[in-house]
Amino acid sequence: MPGFELFGDKEREQVQDVLDSGVLMRYGFDGMRNGHWKAKELETALAKVMRTQHVHLVSSGTAALTVALASAGIGAGDEVIMPTFTFVASFESILALGAIPVLVDVDDTLTLDPSAVEKAITPKTKVIMPVHMCGSMADLDALQQICKKHNLLLLEDACQAIGGGYHGKPLGSIGDLGCFSFDYVKTITCGEGGAVITNNEAYYQNAHKYSDHGHDHIGNDRGAEGHPFLGYNFRISELNAAVGVAQLARLDEFIGIQKRNYTILREALATIPEVTFRRVPSGGEENYSFLSFFLPSEAVTQKVHQALGKNGIDACFYWYNNNWHYYRKWAHLTHLTSLGKLPKDVIEGLPDYTQADFTKSDKWVGRTISCLIKLGWSEKEMEARSRIIKSTIFECLK
Repeated sequence: MPGFELFGDKEREQVQDVLDSGVLMRYGFDGMRNGHWKAKELETALAKVMRTQHVHLVSSGTAALTVALASAGIGAGDEVIMPTFTFVASFESILALGAIPVLVDVDDTLTLDPSAVEKAITPKTKVIMPVHMCGSMADLDALQQICKKHNLLLLEDACQAIGGGYHGKPLGSIGDLGCFSFDYVKTITCGEGGAVITNNEAYYQNAHKYSDHGHDHIGNDRGAEGHPFLGYNFRISELNAAVGVAQLARLDEFIGIQKRNYTILREALATIPEVTFRRVPSGGEENYSFLSFFLPSEAVTQKVHQALGKNGIDACFYWYNNNWHYYRKWAHLTHLTSLGKLPKDVIEGLPDYTQADFTKSDKWVGRTISCLIKLGWSEKEMEARSRIIKSTIFECLK
C-alpha cells in the first residue's frame, strides 16, 4: 500500500481514453463520449469484486460515509456508534448530517469492542459503524448479532481494508452498507474517490441521487431528470474513475505483494517473546496493508517508535499520539470547534468527551505500533528492513 507506488502505463491508458473523449464529468454529454463511461465501468467491476448488487462511486471515502448514512435515513439527533481509533472522517460524516457520533472502546482487534458497543446503545442509536483500521476487521459476527437484537444498521467503514475478507466474504460487503476510500494513499487509488456498496435497492437509489443534487438520473443527457429530494455534490470525475479502473484490475497483484512483505516482517518479529500481534477475528483475513503489533508497555512502545525513526525506519506509526486517528487529539470534536453554529441536536446530544474514560482503548493503542507495508519494497529490501526493526526492538527491550 498504496497503489500510486505502482502507477504506470495501464493507468495512463485509461486516463488518456477520457482525455481523448474530452468528457471529464460522469453524467451527461452522451454524444461526445464515444462509449467511454469510466465511472460506470469501475462501478460494474467493483460490484463483481465485492460480490454485491449495487455500487455507487463518490468523490472520497468521507463522501462515501456521508452518502451511506444519508441514504439510510440517518439525520438529526440519531446516534451512530463508532470506535475511538479511526480517521477523523468517521465522526465528520456523522456530524455533517446532524447526527451524534458515540465513541466506544476498541479491544485487541484495534476495532470496536462488541461489549462496549452493547453498553452504549440507547433508544436514539440507529447505526453501528465498525472501522476496519489498518486492513483488519472487528468481530463482525458479534456486531451483526447486536444489530439484529436491537434492529440497528451495520455500516462497514472499509476505507483502509479493500481486499480483506471475513468468512469468505469481502470486507465491506457484510453489513447493510459498506464504504471505501480510493484516495492517494489507499491500496488502490483514484487520486481522490470513494464508493458505497449495498444489496439494498432503496439505499442505492438514494445514494446515487443524494450525491448528485438529488437528480434521479432518468433519461439521456440529464434533460429528463427530476429532483425527488435535496442532495449535494459528491460526484467523482471520469478522470479519477479512469485511474480506479486500472488500479482495481491490479488489486490481486497489490494484495499479493502486501502479503509477501507483511509475512516477512511478521515472521521476523514473531521471534521476539515480548511482541504480540493484533487479534484477527476467527474467519477473518487482513488485507496486509499494515502489520500492527503490541509491546509490553506504553513507555517501551514510545521508546521503540522513536528509535525506529532514528534508525531510518519510516512509515511505522504510533497512533496514540497521532492527530488524525485517535480520540486523544480530536480537540475539534471534544470542544465542538466549528466554522458555523452546530445544530442544537448535536450540541445537546454529544457526550462530554473531555470527561470520557477510554482507558480500555488506551491499554491497546498506547502499546501499538503499525508498520505500513509498501508495494514498492522488493523482497530483499523488506528483509533488510525487518532486520533493522527487529534489532531496534531488541535493543530497546534491554
